[in-house]
Amino acid sequence: MPFKFFDKLSQDFSELLNDKKEHNVVIEVDKEKNKKSFTSHSVVLRYRSTYFTKELENIAANENHVKTILKPNISTQIFEIILKYIYGGIVSIENIEIKIIYELMIVANELEFKELSEKLESYLVEFKASWLRTHFSRIYHSIFDSNKCNEFKGLKQFYNDIITKHPNLIFESEDFTSLQEAALISILEKDNLQLEEIKIWDYVIKWGIAQNPTLPTNLEEWSKENFKTLKITLQQCLPLIRYFHISEKDVWEKLKPYRKILGTQLWDDLYQQRLFPNQPVKSLVLPARIISNPELPQRVNELISTIISEEHVAEISTWIDRKSTNYSLANVPYKLQLILRGSKDDFQPETFWNMCNGHAGTVVIAKVAGTDEILGGYNPLAWDNSKTQDTYMKTNDSFIFSLKNGNIQNSILSRVKDQYSDSALYYYDSNSHKRYGPCFGNSEFSLRSSVFVSDFTKDKLCWCVYGPKYTRNYEKCIRTTDERFSIVDYEVFKIVKK
Repeated sequence: MPFKFFDKLSQDFSELLNDKKEHNVVIEVDKEKNKKSFTSHSVVLRYRSTYFTKELENIAANENHVKTILKPNISTQIFEIILKYIYGGIVSIENIEIKIIYELMIVANELEFKELSEKLESYLVEFKASWLRTHFSRIYHSIFDSNKCNEFKGLKQFYNDIITKHPNLIFESEDFTSLQEAALISILEKDNLQLEEIKIWDYVIKWGIAQNPTLPTNLEEWSKENFKTLKITLQQCLPLIRYFHISEKDVWEKLKPYRKILGTQLWDDLYQQRLFPNQPVKSLVLPARIISNPELPQRVNELISTIISEEHVAEISTWIDRKSTNYSLANVPYKLQLILRGSKDDFQPETFWNMCNGHAGTVVIAKVAGTDEILGGYNPLAWDNSKTQDTYMKTNDSFIFSLKNGNIQNSILSRVKDQYSDSALYYYDSNSHKRYGPCFGNSEFSLRSSVFVSDFTKDKLCWCVYGPKYTRNYEKCIRTTDERFSIVDYEVFKIVKK
C-alpha cells in the first residue's frame, strides 16, 4: 500500500515558487496598466500545462538563458492565483469577488488548466447562480466565443435552460445581434424553446441582416445578390426553423418576402401543404416545438426570500403604492425578483454595487444577528456603480422600515422628509465600493464594512444608524438604539408588477 504525502509535496513546491535562484522563465502581465513580472521554472510550467509547453517552444532565450512570456490580458491578481495553483495545486477563493472567480475560470481555460477551469465553472453554477443570472448577457456572449466552442459546457447548459423558458432574455437584449452564430444555433435546436415559431423566424432574420450592415434598409430595393448574401449568412440557422408549424397568414406575410432565401423546393412544399395537407412533402418537416402551459403565479412565500414572509411583501407593496389599507394576500400587485442574497452571492459591499447596478425599484432587506429585527429600505431609482464622487440622489418615494417579526410587535414605516428629498439616498464613488454598500439618507439605513474585512457580516461593522441621535432625512427612527450590529443575511429584490 503506497503512502501519499501530497500536503508536504504541495508545501515544498509552493516554496520553490519563491526561489529566485534557478528560475529560467519570466512572465509579464499587464492587464490594468500595472505591469508586473513573475519568475518561474520551465520544467514546472511544461509539465503542468500544454499551453506553456507550446509557448516555451516558440520563444528564444536571452543571453542569460531566460525566456520571457508576455500575457498583457491577465491581471496581476489572477496570475498570482494561477502561479500558486501551478506550484502548490491549491486555489483559495474565499473573500474573492465572484467577478474575479469568473475571470479566473476564463484564464485557467485559456492556459489549458482544464481541471481548474471545470472546478470553477461547477462552483459558479452550483453556488453563484444568482450572479450568473444577473450578468446573463455578458457571460452568455463570452462563453459562446468562437474560440471556445467546446468549452464551458456546464455554463452553456445553465444558460440554455434559462433561455428555453425565458427566450426574451436573449432575443430582446440590446446586444442580441452580436450573438455568436454557435450560440444562436444552440438555441434554435431546442425543441422546447418557449416561443412562437414565427417570432423565432423574425429574430433569425433580424440577426442575419445585422451581420450584413451594407444590405439596403428597404427590402424592396434588395437585389438577387442581397438575398444570396443573407442566405449564406443564415445557412446554418434556416434548417432549424419549424416552417410547417407556422400559420398560413404568417407564411404569407412574414416568410414570402424572404422566399428567395428558402429555396424553391421548401416554398413549393409550404404551398402544397396548405392545399393538400395529407400529401407528403420532399422537405424535412421538423416537429412542432413543445410549448408548456404558462406557469401558475408563484406564491410570494415561495418566491425565494429566506427573510421575509408573504405578509411582509403585502405590507411593503402597500407602502410603495401609498395605500392607507394593507393589500390582502390575494391582491398584492407586485412580485419580487431576487437580485442577490448575501449567503448565496457573498457579503462583500462591492458585490452589491456590481449585481444591483442599473436595477431600479428595489428593496434591500437585512436580518439583524441576535435579534428578531428585519430592517430595510426601498429605492425607486436605479443603483449606479459608476459615480466618480459621492453623490446624494433625489426622490420623494424612498422609505426605510422595520418589519413586524417575533418579538417585534409592530412594523415601522419611515418615509423621506419632503425637505430632504434631494438627499434621500447616498451613492458612493466607485473607489469606496469595497467598504460601503447601500445607504439611505444620512445613514438612517446603510450597510457598510470595515476597510480591513470588506464583508457586511464581520466584526459587527455592518451597521445602520437609525436611532434618535442620527435620524434627520427620514420621518422617524426605526431602531431604539444607535449601536452597530452585524447581520445574519441580506437580500435585494426588484419590485415587479404581476
